[in-house]
Amino acid sequence: MKKEEIAVKKAPAAIGPYSQAVKYGNLVFVSGNIGVDPETNQLLDGDIKVQTRQAFENMKEVLLAAGSSLDDVVKVNVYLQNMDDFVSMNEVYAAYFKKPFPSRATVQVARLPKDALVEIECIAYLENKENCCGGNGGKCHCEE
Repeated sequence: MKKEEIAVKKAPAAIGPYSQAVKYGNLVFVSGNIGVDPETNQLLDGDIKVQTRQAFENMKEVLLAAGSSLDDVVKVNVYLQNMDDFVSMNEVYAAYFKKPFPSRATVQVARLPKDALVEIECIAYLENKENCCGGNGGKCHCEE
């Protein structure tokens, strides 16, 4: 097994020395996503719901590039700037997952990149590890 970088233009580019995601065997490790518009690379103006929704949309694109989806997510970490936003974040979160829900940790942090209100990362399981990029011959470096 070797580690493979997942890179996709439909999600914000990494803002540091890290990958949008890494595939290793049947696992996909998706880096933290915040509510950044991938076209402008700017944090969306709006409340926790707006930023949570965009973070999930970004995560969906990265998972798709890895040949995965939110249905394959087994673990989620949510970082909130303010734990008072927990209920509102949870409302949006519940719209993106169905039972059985992934395991999850949610913590309050002092500060997030670009002063985002929320950052979300996940781990997904690939049933068929050859099904990378939706069956694109195992090529994981999607440029679309």
